[in-house]
Amino acid sequence: MTYPLSRRSALLGAAAVAGLALEGAAAEAGTEAAVDAAAFDTARRQWVSLLAGAKYDPAYADKTRAVEGSAKAVLRKMRFDRRRPSLWPDLPLRDPNTGNFNRSYNRMRALALGWATPGTSLHGDPKVAETAVKALDFLYEHAYNEHLDRRGSNWYWWEIGVPRALTDTCALLYDGLPKDRLRRWLRPLRRWCPDPERRISHPGVVETGANRAGKAMAVAMRGLLTHDDRLVRRARNAVADLLRLTKGPGDGFYRDGSFIQHDIYPYTGSYGVDYLESVARLIAMLARSPWEIRGIDAIYDLVDRSFVPFVFDGLMMDCVRGRQISVQGHRDHHSGQKTIEAILTLLDTAPDKHAKRWRPMVKGWLTRNQAVPYHTLAPLASVARADALLRDPSVPVGPRITGTYVFADMDRVVHRRPTWAYAISMSSKRIGSVEAMNRENLHGWYTGDGMTYLYTSDLTHWSDELWPTIDPYRLPGTTVDRRKRADLRHGTRRRPPTPWAGGVALDGEYGLAAMKLIGDGSSLRAKKAWFLLDDAVIALGTGITASDGRRVETIVENRNTHNAHPPLSRGDGWVHLDGVAGYALLDGAEPKVLREKRTGRWRDIDKGATTGGDTTPVTRHYTTIVLDHGVDPRKARYAYAVLPEASVHQTAAYQGRVQILANSGTVQAIYRDGMVAAVFWKAGTVETDEGPLSVDGPCAVVLRREQLQVRLAVADPSRTAEDLKLTLPWRIKSVVKADRGVRRSKGALKVEVAGTRGHARTAVLNV
Repeated sequence: MTYPLSRRSALLGAAAVAGLALEGAAAEAGTEAAVDAAAFDTARRQWVSLLAGAKYDPAYADKTRAVEGSAKAVLRKMRFDRRRPSLWPDLPLRDPNTGNFNRSYNRMRALALGWATPGTSLHGDPKVAETAVKALDFLYEHAYNEHLDRRGSNWYWWEIGVPRALTDTCALLYDGLPKDRLRRWLRPLRRWCPDPERRISHPGVVETGANRAGKAMAVAMRGLLTHDDRLVRRARNAVADLLRLTKGPGDGFYRDGSFIQHDIYPYTGSYGVDYLESVARLIAMLARSPWEIRGIDAIYDLVDRSFVPFVFDGLMMDCVRGRQISVQGHRDHHSGQKTIEAILTLLDTAPDKHAKRWRPMVKGWLTRNQAVPYHTLAPLASVARADALLRDPSVPVGPRITGTYVFADMDRVVHRRPTWAYAISMSSKRIGSVEAMNRENLHGWYTGDGMTYLYTSDLTHWSDELWPTIDPYRLPGTTVDRRKRADLRHGTRRRPPTPWAGGVALDGEYGLAAMKLIGDGSSLRAKKAWFLLDDAVIALGTGITASDGRRVETIVENRNTHNAHPPLSRGDGWVHLDGVAGYALLDGAEPKVLREKRTGRWRDIDKGATTGGDTTPVTRHYTTIVLDHGVDPRKARYAYAVLPEASVHQTAAYQGRVQILANSGTVQAIYRDGMVAAVFWKAGTVETDEGPLSVDGPCAVVLRREQLQVRLAVADPSRTAEDLKLTLPWRIKSVVKADRGVRRSKGALKVEVAGTRGHARTAVLNV
């Protein structure tokens, strides 16, 4: 035995194993006859076809050779060594804390994929299957069995990582495996992954989101491999339960599209993608079987509501990828590829109303993103589905989606225009500002403090070695002091002690976001707002105050320009960065512009056992635009416009296009072309050209007048008000249309916001 057991652990483990063995034997004996064996085999083959493809296609010879090359590399480097013990010299198995046992099973999966993929030289080779059998025996004996003690190593490897890789491996190799050995290798799952809904290593924890979906996949596959109807039904039921929306707090999908994992973190682009991938595969695998997952309309709605707003030409926005931004092998295009793969998988079962919208949308993503082509990342079977879509003349190339999306339940706002997108990452006492676990995301200190993410035609900006090379003290959109920070510790879970974060959108075209900044370990305080227009983002800051003896800065931009500095133009109150954007200073401030080459290593930001980056230095060029508020500022302010993909002329001429109505501790507001947008931090009034706009409590409001009609949206991002009274610059004649809780009252508008959780109320008024 490789890992020593304490006597108590051994006794408890033996008792647990004995009980599970009896339970498993009884289930296998009692249920196998209930479902035709062919049903199990059909579902398993369906899964294998999703992984390896059903037949060889010469059109994908390069992809097939890549699968073969990975499998042959696994075989070539394999060295059985019982003394270390190890299957590969670089993965000794003695200490589970290294995660090498998890990596070993991942390599076995790569070998099995090569064996099962039609067209490889390994396909169906009995000698390769024989080697795989010996290797799985070795891993069962030395790395992963029902008697072992995980000795404080990462629970995920034991309960999800290895079970997923092992069941995939066994499914792919199934026709070449002795069935008695198959049951032996799967026996540890009775201890470590018996139930999708429970965490064995931490009793009392109920699995949610991606973790439950991942476990459901492993449990379902074990059921199919061992012809255990009970296990497949258990997995199916666990997935069905996942499709229910939550009102929070905590993990799950929310009605506004937010997705939370680990209680307080927005994770749509990481755990959420894993969830979507697992559920899509389970739906496809069990379709037209005795275990078909029914009542799944919710998953199609989730794709539109939760995932699509964050995908930009096949890239998943980093603002919802959490600590995964620091992982060298998982970048925005990897998360985007998995999202596309899941949608392509769901297209087989999706209702027409979704499928008709998704096909052009995905075709648009695949067509526009030539920087990191989908075909270089996706599995062979998914590439074939993508190609079929691209070749279908009946499906047009869909444009980029547009709209303003406020995810009040996870403090994120996304603003999308035809040629660019802008995302804002905030935090509050509800939503954590940064997560650091497993020695990952060591320098993510400010990623939730109002960081902004500009997406343009440069689709490699965020993935081209940005995170190890960008100055982590100067993330775009943030206001920070320059204190030296230590690496974030494992388990860091910071939530700023303020309820103020959120926003509001009007008609999906205009919006705003706002947050109160409370510095981490600092006296720094500020009120920050972003106004989202059709051609610009207006950023206002006020009340910037600190007393720690350190310099405070606001970062207008910090752009990765890869291997060169592009042309830079400057004028009176503006800066233009060629190919990116124009930046107009709206309050006469003089920005500091820095152009530098920065060098870093992925290992600097991720030292995780199985994810840790390499130590190779990488260098990139940056243009950074900084507003210097000085040392210990007192009520400093800023006002600037970001003009994505604007020309030099458009940037130079922008002054005067927007009127700043207020930038104070009470209200921040702008006016343009009949539209007023305001953040009221408390009751107050702002003067417009047509009269005062007043409210009696904290709120965010956007209103637009067209002749004698006003459209408005209002929300309470602080979640502290019961109802709000808005007095508009015009007399209200009637309410044409309004959400529940909105009514006219004595010449003003009364809006009930209690219980709205920061979501908007809207109305159309005659004035």
